[in-house]
Amino acid sequence: MKNSLFPRTLTTLTGVALAAAALTAEAKLTVGDPAPKLQAAKWVQGDPVTAFDTNHVYIVEFWATWCGPCRASIPHLNELWQKFKDRGLIAIGQDVWEQNEDGVAPFVKKMGGQMTYRVALDDKSSETNGFMAVTWMKAAEQNGIPTAFVINRQGRIAWIGHPMALNEQILEDVLAERFDMTKFAAEYEHQQQVQAQRMELSKKLRTAIKNKDWDAADTALAEVEKTIPENARHQLGTMHLQILLGRKDYDGAYKLAESLSDEGITGLQNGLAWTLATTKGVDQRGLVLAEKIAESANKAVQGKQPMYLDTLARIQFMNGKKTEAIATEQKAMDLAPDEAKDFYKKFLTSYQQDKLPEIKE
Repeated sequence: MKNSLFPRTLTTLTGVALAAAALTAEAKLTVGDPAPKLQAAKWVQGDPVTAFDTNHVYIVEFWATWCGPCRASIPHLNELWQKFKDRGLIAIGQDVWEQNEDGVAPFVKKMGGQMTYRVALDDKSSETNGFMAVTWMKAAEQNGIPTAFVINRQGRIAWIGHPMALNEQILEDVLAERFDMTKFAAEYEHQQQVQAQRMELSKKLRTAIKNKDWDAADTALAEVEKTIPENARHQLGTMHLQILLGRKDYDGAYKLAESLSDEGITGLQNGLAWTLATTKGVDQRGLVLAEKIAESANKAVQGKQPMYLDTLARIQFMNGKKTEAIATEQKAMDLAPDEAKDFYKKFLTSYQQDKLPEIKE
């Protein structure tokens, strides 16, 4: 949901945020541990599962209807389940942190053949935040969704991670009881340590940008970059762009934005366009470039992503294309899930009133 600049520019850095407890010596739920019990308030789809047994391997994936990355990973999880269900795999979509639980069943129905595995609501009868959210996610210091847990035939957690990183080979090995859980546990612990370091550095980066301390921001960005694989460092592109714009190096900023856009990564393109459109001081040359980048991203997703359309509408309006902006924002609202329509409607109304919507910074 967009009410500030950061959700579009720091998605990668904040999507899997770790709690402060990650830096303590307290016990935590991790790979190799016995899986906590399952406790659902309601099974929206599929037969209930109340306990793990030795005849099956389980995927327990935590998600919510409002979570964009969750929506994107659902078809992948469904494909894995369809491929391995006859060999003893059970997949459970465990809804957590839901803003409107009444919308879960309609959402599942709308997904149809892309979401055919079991789906459960969290039990909040004895735990306000949800039994599963607390005993699984919080216990494992996983504060971002989607997150998947793979439970082996012995009832132990064999794997934890983003469901898009869960591949057929991992499931083949777990089902065949040849998955090297000890090796993965070491890899997972290292990943957690790196992630904790990255999050601490990211805080410094955000603070420096907020304080307009561009030298400190450059230093923090370089430190964050060291914790990310080289082939993924483009994810920091919007942060680099913000720093250049903050320094009023517009030539350098526009050159960087165009270069990064040419890589064709739609999420990055949307972030670049949004940054150009919401940073004070960007001139007409920058807005023309922003519209070009936003159009490229929108075309790549076939005009079916509300947030991309919303970005494009803002830039169209800023470039004097009021009619186009209204039409684009209308489409964004039409495509948005029910719980988000009011958000887009506010922006649409603003354009109809010939006003640029305000955003919180």
